[in-house]
Amino acid sequence: MARKHSKHDPYGDSGREEEAQAPAVVCWLCGRPTGKTIVLHHPVPKSRGGRDTVPMHPICQQTLMANFTNSELQRHGMDVDGLLADPRIRKFVDWVANKDPDFTATITKKQR
Repeated sequence: MARKHSKHDPYGDSGREEEAQAPAVVCWLCGRPTGKTIVLHHPVPKSRGGRDTVPMHPICQQTLMANFTNSELQRHGMDVDGLLADPRIRKFVDWVANKDPDFTATITKKQR
C-alpha cells in the first residue's frame, strides 16, 4: 500500500508554496487587468500570416473587429499606439477604463 505522506515530511508542507495569486494579465488594447474570460487575439490576422497572440477582453476584441478590416489590422501589426490613435478606439478605451474586468456590452456592427 502506498503512503499518503512522505516518511520525512509527515505533514506534506515541503512541496507546498505560499498560495500567492498569479500576476494579473493585462489587456493588450486597454491596459486593464483581464477577468475570467481572456481572448487570445491575433494582432496581425491569421489569414494575413500572423502567428503572435495577445491577451484581450472579449469586448476589446469585438471593438477592434467592428472598426477595422483584416488588411487595416495587418498594417498596424503589433503597434497598439497606432490603433489608439484612431478616435473611435480612443473613445472606446476611455469609456471602458472604469468598467469591471468582466464587463460586456453589445458592440455595433461594422459601418461599411
